[in-house]
Amino acid sequence: MNTSALIRPAWTPATIALMVIGFMVFWPLGLAMLAYIIWGDRLDGFKRDVNRATDGIFAGCRRNADKAQRWGRGPGRTGNVAFDDWREKELERLAEERRKLDEMLGEFDEYARELRRAKDQEEFDRFMANRNKHTAPAKPNDDGSKTIDN
Repeated sequence: MNTSALIRPAWTPATIALMVIGFMVFWPLGLAMLAYIIWGDRLDGFKRDVNRATDGIFAGCRRNADKAQRWGRGPGRTGNVAFDDWREKELERLAEERRKLDEMLGEFDEYARELRRAKDQEEFDRFMANRNKHTAPAKPNDDGSKTIDN
């Protein structure tokens, strides 16, 4: 859960103010805010459990729809052979276009990755050159004193 949120299930000034305002406006609102402050951190688990249960309930509906589609009933076939053939060809063409777009996306990602790598290498080389320049050993002068190369 995002701990930087203004309204989170904790005793923050914002939640306390909302609870007090809720009690002043309509007491069930204040009570609901109090419940959220106390038990709100359990909502994520509750939502997960509810989603899992509803997915289980509606999975049977999906299975029945898939069976109906396989037997030619439902949204899979319209009964018009010409239209169904045209739609299948269009769907195949769109699938091919999507495959091409996905390949181009992969190529672009690789290109962008190489650009970032080249830029990082250039910055690293520049850093190492500056570092080596500043940490170069002192060279003796003709008079015996040492100077540092800059």
